[in-house]
Amino acid sequence: MTSPVDFHVYDTTLRDGAQREGINYSVADKLAIARLLDDLGVGYIEGGWPGALPSDTEFFARAADELNLKHATLVAFGATRKAGTLVESDPQVAALLDSRAPAWCLVAKSDIRHVERALRTTGAENLAMIADTVAYGVSQGRKVFLDCEHFFDGFAADPDYATEVVRTGFAAGADVVVLCDTNGGMLPSDITDTVTRLRDRLGGRPRLGIHCQDDTACAVANTITAVQAGVMHIQGTANGYGERPGNADLFACLANLECKLGMSVLPDGGLEKLTRTSHAIAEIANLAPDAHQAYVGHAAFAHKAGLHASAIKVDPQLYNHIEPTTVGNDMRILVTEMAGRASIELKAAELGLDLAGHPDTTTRVVKRVKDLESRGWSFEAADASFELLVRDELQRGLTRHFTLESYRVIVEHRNDGSVVSEATVKVKVGRRRVIATAEGNGPVNALDSALREALISHYPQLTEVSLADYKVRILAGTKGTSAITRVLVETTDGHRDWTTVGVHDNVVEASWHAIAEGLTYCLQ
Repeated sequence: MTSPVDFHVYDTTLRDGAQREGINYSVADKLAIARLLDDLGVGYIEGGWPGALPSDTEFFARAADELNLKHATLVAFGATRKAGTLVESDPQVAALLDSRAPAWCLVAKSDIRHVERALRTTGAENLAMIADTVAYGVSQGRKVFLDCEHFFDGFAADPDYATEVVRTGFAAGADVVVLCDTNGGMLPSDITDTVTRLRDRLGGRPRLGIHCQDDTACAVANTITAVQAGVMHIQGTANGYGERPGNADLFACLANLECKLGMSVLPDGGLEKLTRTSHAIAEIANLAPDAHQAYVGHAAFAHKAGLHASAIKVDPQLYNHIEPTTVGNDMRILVTEMAGRASIELKAAELGLDLAGHPDTTTRVVKRVKDLESRGWSFEAADASFELLVRDELQRGLTRHFTLESYRVIVEHRNDGSVVSEATVKVKVGRRRVIATAEGNGPVNALDSALREALISHYPQLTEVSLADYKVRILAGTKGTSAITRVLVETTDGHRDWTTVGVHDNVVEASWHAIAEGLTYCLQ
């Protein structure tokens, strides 16, 4: 079995991943991400391009003093010396030295067309630039990786020159020469063919690497294919972040290598940290985690169809390609109009409610779910509402800590241009009739505040409860101001979050249902 020492896991989230539209890491962000990646157990973390970007220069300066990496080696990215320049006097190479990073990754042209048209130099000079810079880095005690930009396109155009670039890198002392699908245009069959032909040309078994962009949605597949063809160094980014459609998702690559190919590429315990690491980095990047991301997404092991749930009830692995906890994730059962008895029982069990010995209750729950879903309700993302429904059937009547008498919402446009909403709520708490009024920046906010104001003296725990998120959706097949509206409300008490749903052709009434259920759930 391959060990982490033999195989290189190289992360470029902080450099290539930062090129994704909408990402703008601060130096503190980059330090935090580096610590997460190190804890996961990656072997190399590419920190950025010192000398090219001031923030990257600052990152390396702080990293040298502040990062105490346990597993990873920090890598500085840069380019080979400029044409016609001595390597010792190239300011960009000097910046690599100044970064104090123990490893360098040098990018070099491997497509003769790019050499002649973009660099405006000769093929021979390009080879000299590679040899000089790699050898200089090695002479300074650095481990050097060589990224062959546009390698696959270059090999297709001129295999002799592309091969010579690789040979030159190894001859100068490069530890790994990385084959880059820079334009992301390759398919798995292209990768297999090129890597196999290159290895035949090189003879022996030098350590080759792979770097894939995702322009054909094949970056992960191309990376795994390259490994199967003999590559021993993979480059990728957290969650596939990167320019255009992105890079190979490092987390999917790692899970595939470990779970499908049986390779040990992370330290013990690393694989089960994948989901947590993925979501933590998404938060730092200020991007919503992709619920449908392979292995680590919230929906990666979510099952909706009743047929699936029936099989899962017998054996969870019948419809899961791996045990979800292997990568730190969980299986989920979604309750929808497709739900059958098995789906309902499994989902209830997930919420701590046992329906297995209550067949009549299960029948009633299935009937209510199907009826409500047909009228626009959705329990897929509203576990709290579903739990209340099940409890209602199990207990033959849910404990109601309050009942609504009436509510009124007024929206006032004032002379100064401000718009203020005011809500009055009349509820019964036990035998007491309570009236409360509150203002808000919108009718829903005012209604939520007024209801909690009415209840807080009776239920002090609601002091810590607040509305965390609010989503409105106009249901398909309806239109205009009279359309049916579905509202999802996420409520939090600072320790846990829960989501409830409301549906009505009046958005305020739909919101009331969701808000009231959210507080009812808290009080159960």
